[in-house]
Amino acid sequence: MDVSALEWGITITVTCAVLLFDVIIISRKPHEPTMRESTIAFILYMAAAVAFGFWTWIFHGQEYGVDYFTGFVVEKSLSVDNLFVFLVLMAALKVPRKYQQEALMVGIILALVFRGIFIAVGYALIQNFSWVFYIFGAFLIYTAINLVRSYRKHEEEHPEDSRIVKFAQNHLNVGDSWHGLKLFYRENGVRFASPMLIVIIALGFTDVLFALDSIPAIFGITQEPYLVFTANVFALMGLRQLYFLIGGLLERLVYLSLGLSFILAWIGAKLVIHALHESEVIGWEVPTLLSLAVILVALTITAVASLAKTKSDEKAEVEATDSVPPAPRPSE
Repeated sequence: MDVSALEWGITITVTCAVLLFDVIIISRKPHEPTMRESTIAFILYMAAAVAFGFWTWIFHGQEYGVDYFTGFVVEKSLSVDNLFVFLVLMAALKVPRKYQQEALMVGIILALVFRGIFIAVGYALIQNFSWVFYIFGAFLIYTAINLVRSYRKHEEEHPEDSRIVKFAQNHLNVGDSWHGLKLFYRENGVRFASPMLIVIIALGFTDVLFALDSIPAIFGITQEPYLVFTANVFALMGLRQLYFLIGGLLERLVYLSLGLSFILAWIGAKLVIHALHESEVIGWEVPTLLSLAVILVALTITAVASLAKTKSDEKAEVEATDSVPPAPRPSE
């Protein structure tokens, strides 16, 4: 894929400009966004992601357009799963609703920084060592197996309990007052660390863990660094608005981790097949268009099955409640 320095420059400049605009708007007036505000912003971000995909299709060819859309769907799916961890994190650290936008904004910026580093490292590795595809593929399959195990054991991720976060809490003089993105403040002559600092540390730690999954996954779709970067950028854009839009819906997607485990296992197998093809062991590769179809079908089945399960559980709960006889009144 022939991407000019001008394209790279425009892409990075626009990304930084959008992030800077968000930071300025949010920091000037911290608030919990309304549904209308979140919906409009999310639609605009999604429209921009789709428009960029068609632009790539038209100016760089159908193959790269399909690669971008497939990578975007995968990264967006993983990001939605990550939102559930953010919900748990915000609740555990008792972040006020009006400051959650700021925390998420910092989390997204950190995610972009870490993913940019991981993309650069990953690209350097695959350019010089073809056997890295075996490692990436095995890692994704291992991650998929762990997702299934966690689902069966009903385990949830709790980044607020990580050693890094606990160390920060134990060694920093953390106060009780929230001051937006101000990480340190003085009160009665004593210097305190704001609880927001702990939140940012937890988000940063979580972003690193998420990048370990997402970057090998996207390299399983395409090895073009420009597409890897833009797919990640557009997947993260709008994530903050999505957090406020589907917070309740996330709890209804009970099979999401199983659907993602299948997708990660599929991409892991695709990476192994790609490595065998590069080594000239086999003469066939999994077409990206086939991967896109498989991923979309898997996500559709996951969503439909999840909503059907939660609806069935709610109906059973209502019926069980209705069947319980009322308590007898005390005799007068």
